[in-house]
Amino acid sequence: MKRQFIENLKAGETVDDVFVLAEKALYQKRDGKPYLNASFSDRSGNIKGVLWERVEEIAPTVAAGDFVAVKGSVGEYKGSLQLVVKSIQPCPPESVTPADFLPTSQRDPDKMFERLSQLTHSLQAPWLKALVAAFWQDAEFVRRFKTAPAAKNMHHAYIGGLLEHSLSMALLAEKIAQHYSGVDRDLLLVGAIFHDIGKIREFDYQVAIDYSDEGRLLSHIVIGLEIVTAKIREVPDFPVEQANLLKHMIVSHHGARELGSPEPPKTIEAVLLNYIDEMDSKINGIRDFINSDASQATWTSYHRLLGRHFYTGQHPKKS
Repeated sequence: MKRQFIENLKAGETVDDVFVLAEKALYQKRDGKPYLNASFSDRSGNIKGVLWERVEEIAPTVAAGDFVAVKGSVGEYKGSLQLVVKSIQPCPPESVTPADFLPTSQRDPDKMFERLSQLTHSLQAPWLKALVAAFWQDAEFVRRFKTAPAAKNMHHAYIGGLLEHSLSMALLAEKIAQHYSGVDRDLLLVGAIFHDIGKIREFDYQVAIDYSDEGRLLSHIVIGLEIVTAKIREVPDFPVEQANLLKHMIVSHHGARELGSPEPPKTIEAVLLNYIDEMDSKINGIRDFINSDASQATWTSYHRLLGRHFYTGQHPKKS
């Protein structure tokens, strides 16, 4: 039974437990000898690790995605915890409990999906109503939509994260469509629900969250466009203009070409979708960072991706 979880590790502690080897990379020290940089994960999070000794002996015995028994100690490096590894050994998958290694949404996926389904009952456009029905009647799609993560690291990076993110965005879209006049509420709502559906195939998440081969080669935007295009073909007489507007929302939701979108948003609904996505993903990512920060101080440690510390005010952490 697993005893040590990453979220509870503290500097100075010794480690002797099983983790997923999420990433593995060999580098050379200045003297030419190899060292191993690694990332380990369990359901509570990730931690970087480094192996300095017996690298040539140990490295070939383990691969990214393996369950591994790790011995070492916890230190600090550039403001973050780091696992200084003494030994790594492969661990048979049948000897572990998978639920110990995959982070999961704290919200009930069935209840989230039920709420999302109820929201789509209010759609007025018959072609969008039929399109949503085609998705909800696809049992395999629904299964994957309810379990997929929304990201590997930054936001909603856990089982059920895609559904949680999509529901949150749909609820925001509903409120924003009421605030601004002239917004196609149905189009914005459906775009919010399905903008990230390519992520059901972009990620592998059997023992750890990582990119699939298809995800690395195509990205969730291209995959999502394929999925929506195929489903639109199942709806008789789906208006061509409406199909193009919905597909544009998928390809533009990152907001700019340099951020991965083939086109920037060119409709009011696409602009709103980009900002809703940015807001929901950032808030979730920042909250997770604050809650996982080990400092327990007025300010968090430095968030390298966002380039700042976050003020907590020494208030109790909230999810």
